[in-house]
Amino acid sequence: MDLTVANEENLQFILTHIGEKKKKKLTVVNTAILDPIDYDLSKYHELKLLYDHIAERDSLSVSEIQAFIEELSSIRK
Repeated sequence: MDLTVANEENLQFILTHIGEKKKKKLTVVNTAILDPIDYDLSKYHELKLLYDHIAERDSLSVSEIQAFIEELSSIRK
């Protein structure tokens, strides 16, 4: 899977993967914020940057979690 390509399948994969990581890293995130319907492909690259950040980290501080949630909120439709 080439996540550098902005398409619906990749968008859903990224959001699903973030949701899975949520259980380990983003314990305060409401899963409703990760519904692919709420995201536009025009914001795919911003979402991919967030995904990459989460994927490379073992854990996140409270302030990083808060910043992540704020960023997710800002790129939703």
